[in-house]
Amino acid sequence: MPEEFVEDKDGMKIRKLAELKTVTNKDYEEAMLKRVDEFKEQKKEKSQFNDVFQNTFFKALNTAFDLKVQVDKAIGEDNLKKLHKAIDDILLLGL
Repeated sequence: MPEEFVEDKDGMKIRKLAELKTVTNKDYEEAMLKRVDEFKEQKKEKSQFNDVFQNTFFKALNTAFDLKVQVDKAIGEDNLKKLHKAIDDILLLGL
């Protein structure tokens, strides 16, 4: 793609910005997605332990949050408010 220059009134050359065609945008997008896939594969090869650890950690966290939601539903809204107030009172005693 040839570069085009424009001279302003002071004689300074300014490069014109070229428009990217849709085909070029698609090519760039495909290249970026391919690169992301390459990084993902490299990461898998380097540290399977980290992936297993992360998956286990997030699954455990997800399970804990699901359990909390289930307990909140089982307790009921009124009892939940009373429980939160009791916890707040206990925590404020430490101050």
